[in-house]
Amino acid sequence: MNSCFDSTLRHHAANLSIVYRTALLAASLALCALQIQAQEKPPALPSAVTADATPAATPQPATTQPQTSVPSIPATDTGTADVTANGGGSGFVLKTFVPEVSLIFTVTDNKGRFVTGLQQQNFGLLDDGRRPTRVIRFTQQANLPLRIGIMLDTSNSIRSRFQFEQDAASEFLLQVLRRGDSAFVTGFDVRVELAQDYTNNIDLLNNAIHKLRPGGGTAFYDALYTTCRDQMLTVKEQGDIRKAIVIVSDGEDNYSRAYEQDAIKECQRGETIVYAISTNVSPSKDKGDAVLERITEATGGRTFFPNKIEDVAQGFHAIEEELRSQYSLRYRPADLKQDGTFRSIYLVALDSRFKVRAKKGYFSPRAPQQ
Repeated sequence: MNSCFDSTLRHHAANLSIVYRTALLAASLALCALQIQAQEKPPALPSAVTADATPAATPQPATTQPQTSVPSIPATDTGTADVTANGGGSGFVLKTFVPEVSLIFTVTDNKGRFVTGLQQQNFGLLDDGRRPTRVIRFTQQANLPLRIGIMLDTSNSIRSRFQFEQDAASEFLLQVLRRGDSAFVTGFDVRVELAQDYTNNIDLLNNAIHKLRPGGGTAFYDALYTTCRDQMLTVKEQGDIRKAIVIVSDGEDNYSRAYEQDAIKECQRGETIVYAISTNVSPSKDKGDAVLERITEATGGRTFFPNKIEDVAQGFHAIEEELRSQYSLRYRPADLKQDGTFRSIYLVALDSRFKVRAKKGYFSPRAPQQ
């Protein structure tokens, strides 16, 4: 088992505190042990494995569900399952909290190229400083349904380059949307305009993009906060999906009532990856570029910096490629309470040549009101 992780884990552990070093070692041990165990007996599902300290129960065929199983739910939902019991001719429903976290992430090499085909034992994971109690599923799922929003800065500061942004955004949606995906379009200056709600119709999305007109100041934080609240937090669907926003802006803000951290937290609550394409084409980065980088890093995305405005399309192309090169992980965290607090995520590739990009954490669900 040591040969599976020992040398690479020591490289990463050298940069961690004693507490994180011990916890990450335990997490990696569990992940590697599962791979050995999987060779001795088949898992319950083709891509489902457990990381419990206790021995796993007898595996069941993929088409058979145990009587005690409950439906999978996102960590941001209430996380309850109904269990009905009958007694004396009447029944009652017991609400059981079943916390699960869905994590979408990307892996690149030291040259920024996407790395695919890695397995569960190639990673170490800590949730709020502790290893998860159960890894439910690990897979590369480039075809998970996509819910994506395009946010175009329509303030006066981008007037001269707005048409390039519109054309690039339209082409991006034409290339990235597939059956089962849907997208929306917003423009923002001092107000947020929802030009087109969720749809898979490319013509409607294209028309919405090209009917936007630049003018006014910039309330960037307000726009991002409002969009995540109204368009991402409201998405409730069965099964795993990916939620992302692509922002085309210089990152400047001179009109918001919300703060940068307010916008970031709302994106994290909405389980949304944020990508940004900077419209600042000057030789050096400015304050707005730093804002874009902080927002995208916190949510698991990244910021692109075209050399000239005509290269905005290259940023969209890079995002399109990334969306089709992602991994999906679903796990059960240790000691998750329904208190609405923020829990950090630390996901690392045990091979030092690879870099993992994922959201920095999530907000635990709050207990439902009685």
